[in-house]
Amino acid sequence: MRPGIGSIIIIAIAAVIIFGPNKLPELGKALGSSLKEFKKATQGLANEDDTEKNDLS
Repeated sequence: MRPGIGSIIIIAIAAVIIFGPNKLPELGKALGSSLKEFKKATQGLANEDDTEKNDLS
C-alpha cells in the first residue's frame, strides 16, 4: 500500500519539527548514500547468485 499525499505531508512536518530545517539536508544526503550502498550490495548479491547458478550448470 502506497502512502497518500496527506501522509507524506504529515511525515515531512514531523521531520521538520523533530530535526529542524537546518539538519534535514544532512539527513537526506545520509539517507541517499545509504540507499545507494544498499542497492550496490543487493546488486552484488544478485550477481553472485547468478554466477553460482551458471557455475552449477
